[in-house]
Order: sequence, then structure tokens, then C-alpha cells
Amino acid sequence: MSQAHLLIRKGRIIDPASGRDEIMDLLIEKGRLARLGASLDAPGAEIFDAEGMWVLPGLVDTCVRLPSPSSIASETRAAASGGITHLCVMPDGNPVTDSTAVVRLLREQAMKAGFARVLPLGALTQGLNGEQLAEMRTLTDAGCIGLSNAGRPVQDSLTFKRCLEYAATFDLPVMLRPEDSSLSSGGCAHEGPVATRLGLPGIPALAETIDMARALLVIEQVGVRAHIHQLSCAGSVALLRQAREAGISVTADVSIHHLLLDESALANYDSRFHVRPPLRSTADRQALLAAVADGTIDAVCSQHSPMGSASKAAPFPDTQPGIAGIETLLPLLLKLVEDGDISLLRALDAITASAGRCLGQPIGMLEPGRMAHVCVVDPTRQQRPGDDWLSRGLNSPWLETMLPGIVRLTVCDGRVTWLSD
Repeated sequence: MSQAHLLIRKGRIIDPASGRDEIMDLLIEKGRLARLGASLDAPGAEIFDAEGMWVLPGLVDTCVRLPSPSSIASETRAAASGGITHLCVMPDGNPVTDSTAVVRLLREQAMKAGFARVLPLGALTQGLNGEQLAEMRTLTDAGCIGLSNAGRPVQDSLTFKRCLEYAATFDLPVMLRPEDSSLSSGGCAHEGPVATRLGLPGIPALAETIDMARALLVIEQVGVRAHIHQLSCAGSVALLRQAREAGISVTADVSIHHLLLDESALANYDSRFHVRPPLRSTADRQALLAAVADGTIDAVCSQHSPMGSASKAAPFPDTQPGIAGIETLLPLLLKLVEDGDISLLRALDAITASAGRCLGQPIGMLEPGRMAHVCVVDPTRQQRPGDDWLSRGLNSPWLETMLPGIVRLTVCDGRVTWLSD
């Protein structure tokens, strides 16, 4: 796909990074965002009429899981159809991202596909086993934007401290998902009344909060740049607020399904709602929503985990946790806006500029002179995601749900990567 010479006309340009929200034209020349203004003239440019539509920065997803490098083409194409131009990919694929060869393979496959940018995270420990430090500096030099142990906690506190000290020495960002494995082992649902009634082994919120408290203490001591992935409970929100008040510099995200669903979704043993961390109580969900609305939680992610139907075709405790969500991130967030839970500008900020800041990347903004990453959305139309589903993973509970907003155009690295009627 060649770089675009494209004039997007009369769209409502919403750029949370600058606070811009007005009807304007946007011109892309030689792949770069050249100008924003009223009634721009661009001889020879292709014209996209965006009247009645929103023109947004390319969306940023802070947490995506890909099963293997071979899935990059399908999943980045699915991302482009959802307006996403940047995907932060966890290191727990097959193979684990703990060597420069794997980093190169991920980047090569993403460039070959050309639909969206893949921002890989390198393994914090070798094989993600939580025992030996990975070659962190080598991984970041190869192209990883940060380090993570994905959903596999580094249980030994001395090893954990050494990991963060090493990362801090070289100013390498660390992404953490708090969970105490001794408290969560064998669990598949939130430890509460629903799990008790259904006879499902529980995972207490304490498994998250106790590990998050440890993480915040070590982050404060060593001064590492840190981001907390996938908060799921009110206790974690309280800890995050306390850390911010104490001057600890840390960012955080939450998955879109934890903002929409609670433990009651498990009532019929529906494995589509089996996720990790588990869906928690209504009070937890409300606390997470409030934290996104007021900016305490910086970003909202899809926690995209595509998998085949066999992974969900077993008794609930034996199924694989995860939801394929990259194509529904934006429409589900717009549903929360429609319901009055979050303002439009805060919702869009959580998947653009604020998400970029969480990753330490200058992305998610409409700034003239930069390579163009743009998403055009028709907010007046609805979609049933399953009608045009592109991800290999069909493990979504929203395939047959009518959702607001259709992405009409996506531009990534100055190239049109998605165009729909």
C-alpha cells in the first residue's frame, strides 16, 4: 500500500491530546499529517467525505495477546478494521518473546502485513518462568518498547526487586499484571457469592491487591518507569490513588470487559465470560468505571486473546480464559459513553493519547508533521460485529450484539489500511 495523498473533508476532528473538537479538513501528504484547517485545497489528492463523522487519532491498544507470529496478519487486519493503529503485544505468545530472534520475527511479520504497528513487550524473565532475568537491554535494543512477565507473576520478591532494579538502571519501562499465584492457583471466577452458588473455585480480589501493594512499594524504592495492566477491583483502584497521592509515578489500564461486565455474567457457566483476572462484583465494576472517568485509570485496553472454539468447549473451569476483543474495543467504549458512564473526550483519550503515554510512546495524537495515524468513525451507524468479523478468535460474547459506531477509514503510517462502505 503506497503512502496516501488524502484529503479528509468536513469531519469532526476530535484530538484529546490537544483538546481540539471542531469541524475541519485534514490533509495527508506523503504519508504525513500535513495540515488541519477549514476548506483546505489539495490538488490531486484523493477526497474522503467525512461529513457527519468523527476524525480521530489512530487508536492505541495497550494489551493484546497473539498466539503466534503467524497470527499477526489476521489480528492486525482486525485491528485496522476497528480503527486501531498501534498494538502493544504481550510476550507470552508461542514462542515467548525472550530473544532478539523472536522480536525480529514479530516486527518483520507486522511490517509484511502492513495493517497496524506492533509494539512488542519483551519478557521480564527468561521463558516467563519468574526465576532468571531476561536479557532486558538486548530485547529493548531489538525493538521491544518495554518489559513484562505477562500474566505470570514473579513470585520471589528478591527476583522481582532485581528485575525492576535492572530495568531502572537502563530506564526501561516495565509493565506488570499483579496477581499472587498462591492465592489464585486453581481459581477461575471471582471469589464471591456467584462462584459459591455455581461451585466454581474462586480467585479473591486479595490475590490482585496484595501483589499490587508489593509492586508499588518496589516501584517507589527503585524508581522504575512502571505501568499496571488490567486492574479488576476496587481495592486496586484505591491503591493506585494512594500511590499517586504519594508521588509514585505509575500508570494503569483496565480491560473493556471489566467495565461492562461483572460476576453475574457467569450465571449459566458461559465460558465466553471466563477471563483472567476474573469478572468481579458490581461494586468493583463501578469503582473501575469511576476511575476511568476521573482519569485515575489512564487507559482502556481490549485484552484481546483470540482462540479457537475448542478452547471454550469444556466445563467452565477447564476452558481457557480470554475474550477476542480487538474489533469491539471502540464500539463497546462508545456504548459506555451512550450510557452516560464516561464522557466522550475521556473515553477517546483512554484509547489514544493517554494510552500512548502509558506505553511511553508519542502516539495517539493528531499533530502536523508526524506520520499520519488516523481513524474515521461514523457514530450514527450501528454494527453487529459478527457480520464482518476478521479475527481468528471467535471467543467474543458480543458477536451478535448491535453496537454503536462503524470505522469507515483507518490510516496507519500514512497508508490506508482499512476502508469500508
